Amino acid sequence: MSNMLEEQLREAIIGELKRQAANGPDVLRVQDAGEMAVSGTIDLDALIMVIAGAVAGGP
Repeated sequence: MSNMLEEQLREAIIGELKRQAANGPDVLRVQDAGEMAVSGTIDLDALIMVIAGAVAGGP
């Protein structure tokens, strides 16, 4: 996998997890201090859509 694709996927996943945590802080907590720690329930359908968009070159 190319470094560019890896970076796009990393940014998409982190961005989506942070978005979900901001929309439901009582359901999901995300700490990003060097290594990411995630605690709670993740909306996998939304995360999959973001990953698919990143792979396809979408926004």
